[in-house]
Amino acid sequence: MGTCSADFNRSQITEVIEKSLTENPCKTEIRYDEPMSGHTTFKVGGSADCWLQPEGESFPLFCASLLHNAAAAGIPVFVLGGGANIVVSDKGIRGIVLDTGAWKGCSKDREELIVKSGTAMDEASEYTASVNLCGLEFLAGIPGSIGGGVYMNARCYGREIADVLKWTEVIDYSGEKPVIKKIETKPEDFGYKQSPFWGRKSFILSACFKLEQGVKKTIKSDMEKNRKDRTDKGHYLFPCAGSVFKNNQEYGKPAGQIIDELDLKGLSIGGAQVAPFHGNIIINKGGATASDIDALTKEIAVKVLARTGFLFVPEIIFAGEWPLEAKLPASDHLS
Repeated sequence: MGTCSADFNRSQITEVIEKSLTENPCKTEIRYDEPMSGHTTFKVGGSADCWLQPEGESFPLFCASLLHNAAAAGIPVFVLGGGANIVVSDKGIRGIVLDTGAWKGCSKDREELIVKSGTAMDEASEYTASVNLCGLEFLAGIPGSIGGGVYMNARCYGREIADVLKWTEVIDYSGEKPVIKKIETKPEDFGYKQSPFWGRKSFILSACFKLEQGVKKTIKSDMEKNRKDRTDKGHYLFPCAGSVFKNNQEYGKPAGQIIDELDLKGLSIGGAQVAPFHGNIIINKGGATASDIDALTKEIAVKVLARTGFLFVPEIIFAGEWPLEAKLPASDHLS
């Protein structure tokens, strides 16, 4: 396919990539018309016009060039982490999908841990145990990347990223030239599963966590408890994206419990189903489309609103090319 269904075509995308590689050479895997179903935990979604995955030490400078050049050319760039909190439209994603999966690694400086954004959250948690640092045990077993976790202010077991985040290194491409800078964490800028990076032209490169000395055996034990809890709740039984809706203190109880009490577990549309074992998880029970998941999400929200008066807000991001009337708020960073 030589053209994209937008105000740009493949040759323009290629021109942006080649220009960026000339400015900052970087080993990069590039694929056109790449099915996104292979890059998300829901295992659904159409094709991206172009998917690319840079790697190596030139990663930051190449990404800075790419983001800047793509913006100048009017070509959107979608940043992909672990693909664990998104539903990609059946129509796919227009423009470039920038996959951070090869930009990973952890380094320790006393009680601080610096983690590259493409590192899996579970992998970062495991690393802390190996160096006797505690504070990231709550991330054990969570699919998705550190970049996505910071962007979404990942939260579990009463802890959230903002509790331990010291600073975040980003590429700021909002000005005439991209700038790499560190942003110190201000707790007041973070909210429930929300960070100050929403809506900004910034790309998360790495994060620094302020942790504490601990005992490896205890750290590992706490991590295994969290992983077992997720396993026991069925998080890994079917393709899914974890919790569908955000909790809200006004509800008086978790969203999943409300869905359970309304007997909505098992409700299906096409291949998408409210998990029989957890009300706040939608699963791909086989052959689901993104449209099935979108429709089921809306059906749950409508039923809950009608019977309780509570307006549920999706936690998962509906990414890509959706009809205007169906499109939910999305971001240019994916977890």
